[in-house]
Amino acid sequence: MMRGQATYRRAVRTLANRNIDWNAPVFKDADVASHASQFRTWVAGAESLAQKYDAPPSNIDFASARETVRDTSLIDALEKMYASYTPPPEVSGWPAEDRAEKETQIEEAKATVAFTEEMIKETEREIVFMESNRSTRDTSAEMLGEIYPDIAEEIQDEIERREWFKDTVNK
Repeated sequence: MMRGQATYRRAVRTLANRNIDWNAPVFKDADVASHASQFRTWVAGAESLAQKYDAPPSNIDFASARETVRDTSLIDALEKMYASYTPPPEVSGWPAEDRAEKETQIEEAKATVAFTEEMIKETEREIVFMESNRSTRDTSAEMLGEIYPDIAEEIQDEIERREWFKDTVNK
């Protein structure tokens, strides 16, 4: 149990002593700033509790208790129980269902990141394409049809169906 507490304290100290620029733009958002402030308060509280309970507790003074209590057999029984009792070690673990839920969230986040990165690459390709095919006063309809064949095909279909004002006049 003490080893786990030491690891916990070490982790909290590591987080607390990182060189975090709390004035960074990411912390300007009210919601993020609120959560960051709560975290910093929690870390400070955890650190003070770690210092307070760093040393093992002192032994119970049963002799002074015997002097103040009339029934010393009660104190003798408590002392006997205190001397013979060894509490089981505290075991903490990450529940399987919580772990599964977090792993699912992580996989969903990875998929979202991958999708977003792909969309960014596709958008960058489209920007390069559009910049290289920028229209000017000298650009003709035929040139636009060569650059954007899907739009040219749609226009041609509308002309054949005689939908002259399809996109401009309400029906």
